[in-house]
Order: sequence, then C-alpha cells, then structure tokens
Amino acid sequence: MAFVPRELAGVIKLVVREFPSLVLTGPRRSGKTTLLRRLFRRAGHILLEDPDMIARARADPRGLLESLRLPVILDEIQNVPELFGYVRTMIDRQPRRMGLWLFTGSQEAPLMKGVTESMAGRAAVLQLLPFSRRETTKVDILTGGFPEALAKPKTRDIWYASYLQTYLERDVRGVAGIRDLATFRRFLSLVAARHGQVLNRSDIAAPLGVSVPTISAWLEILEITGQVLIVPPYFENFGKRLLKSPKVYWLDSGLACHLLGIRSPAELDRSPFLGVLFEGFIASEIAKDQVNSGLRKQIYFFRDRQGLEVDFVVLRPGRGLWLIECKASRTVHPSEAAALLTVGKAARNTEKRMLVVHRKSRVPSPFRALAPGVEALDVDQFLEELG
Repeated sequence: MAFVPRELAGVIKLVVREFPSLVLTGPRRSGKTTLLRRLFRRAGHILLEDPDMIARARADPRGLLESLRLPVILDEIQNVPELFGYVRTMIDRQPRRMGLWLFTGSQEAPLMKGVTESMAGRAAVLQLLPFSRRETTKVDILTGGFPEALAKPKTRDIWYASYLQTYLERDVRGVAGIRDLATFRRFLSLVAARHGQVLNRSDIAAPLGVSVPTISAWLEILEITGQVLIVPPYFENFGKRLLKSPKVYWLDSGLACHLLGIRSPAELDRSPFLGVLFEGFIASEIAKDQVNSGLRKQIYFFRDRQGLEVDFVVLRPGRGLWLIECKASRTVHPSEAAALLTVGKAARNTEKRMLVVHRKSRVPSPFRALAPGVEALDVDQFLEELG
C-alpha cells in the first residue's frame, strides 16, 4: 500500500517548531512510526522493543542518549519511561532548540505518567488513530482503518486475529499483568456484543465470573491502549432527567466486525449489529476528526429516562452544537428526524445543527432537507462537512 498522507501531519509540523519534543500516542499498528519517519527523514531511529536496546537504555541511559544524532525518534518509549528524566535535563541545557526529540508509544496512560512527571511544558502530546475515511476511501465498516488491514484485504481476518494475539501478549500483560488471557479474550467478545450499548458492567461481569471492579479495570485497559471509545452522556440538562452511564464502542469497526464473526459485506448487511456498527463507525470518524486537528475528543450522546435519544452530541469549536442521528439505511424518512427536533427544541438557547447521517447510496439524493432545521447527509457528505 502506497504511503497515504495523514491529516495529523500538519499539526505535527506545527508543534515541532514550538516544542522541544513530541509524544505521539495511539493504538499499536496505527502508523505512528511510519508517519514520523516520513516527516523526519533525517532523524535517527531507536526501537525500544528490542531486548538488547532496552537493557542498554536501562544500564546507561545518559550514555545512550548522548550518543544519538538529533533529531531522533524513540519508538515505544513506554517500555523505558525513565528516559524522560534524562531527556528533560538535555532539553533544559538548550531550551531554544525545538523538535529534536520524537517519541511514540502505544500505551497512553503509563506513557502520560512519564510525560506529566518529567516533561511538563517541554513536550507536545498528540494521538494518531487508524486511518479515517477522509484520509482514504478504502476505510469502511467491515475493513476498518488499520494500515495493514487496508493494504492486504484478502488476509484481513488473519491480520486481525494476529493483532489480537499480539495485543493480548504485549499490551494487556504489559499494562495490567493479566495472566488469565482466555477469560480476557472472552471479555473482548462480550464488549463487542455490547458495541454501541449503554455500559452495564454487571451484565458483562456475570457470564465471566469476575467482579465488577475487574470489568472496570479491564475496560480502562481497552481505553488507555486505544481500543475502545467511551462516549459519556451529554452533561447539559435540557430540562430532562438524563442517564448517567456512558456508551462503549470499539474504535476500529473492522476489529469489531472480526470479534463479531462478520467476514463479508453480505454478512454485514444481514447482521443484527449493522445499525450499531454504522453508529460506531460514525463515532470513530468524529473522534478521528478531533484528534487529527490536535483537539481532545468531545463526543457525547443524549438519552433521558423516558427513552428519548440522540446518537451523538458533538461540540464544534466556533460552530456550536451538532446533534447527530445515525441510520444504517441508504434512505431516510422525515419521521427519523423526530428525536432531533424534540431535543433541539429543548436546547433553544444554543447554536446548533441537526443532522441525520446515513449510508451512501449509489444514486445520491439531491435533497438534503429532511425536516425544518434537519439535514440528511450520507457518510461522505457528513465527513466533508465535519472537516
């Protein structure tokens, strides 16, 4: 697969002119190293997954760092986070030299601890997620956005199976020291079966025979390693009693399909999970748009105790509030704008835009107005507007 430009590249180029170092986080195999080596062709590269290199870094960290030609990419820095303290002293000797230290890491929480303790004010922190559909139209619900799954679609299922095994062996054991990987693997499938649902930890814990605190800890592992997207309820009370539990989505729809046993477009179209998979795909694209702009994720959902629900509430800086309904059908009807109109009426003092997003049809409709103040957009129209 030829190199595909990443939307985050522009933000990276900006921050390396303003910060001495950059920390690029994101899920394993999302393309972090490829992107940095493409942008900084003259930079050195040290992979901190090689046992010999890890041993050397721990035995003589100062000697290793002083031997490097700058700028340098230190890959998978979470394996030797103690290097941050030594890098800090080297930055402080020459505080005006920018963009010399480039770090990648696939375990966000342990990595962030090292950054906050040692690199405050000295490092810009960005996140790279798998490809978005705006970056390449090869991204879809079934395939997902991981570069290698896109590059070799015929062996996609083998790649995802291998990815899960690598993830279990490296990230899960590395973050939490979990030994019962068979139970954790069943946990992954249960989370996939609850993709797009309001999170009920007891409902997941019972069939596994583990405690609710264990499920909370395991969900945190999925979140900090970039596998799931936790979408909280919108905090603004529109004069209604709201649910307080979040929703959970797999961040990559291709991985979700693999865990659910969906292998082909025909199986996807017949699947009872099609609606929530499409919804999760849109949630992932919204999150990618935000982090690719260097922003934090601001995506919520709305549901009150009477069952009134809007799939997503998105805060758009300078563009107000977007209320979004997702429909997996290729055509939509005016009746499907009802929830948006009701919630939009309650948010009467807020600048807002109301959208119904649906799957792309081979014959696009020339009409976008679905109801007064509500637009119907297919996926690509929506992503164009989002950007």
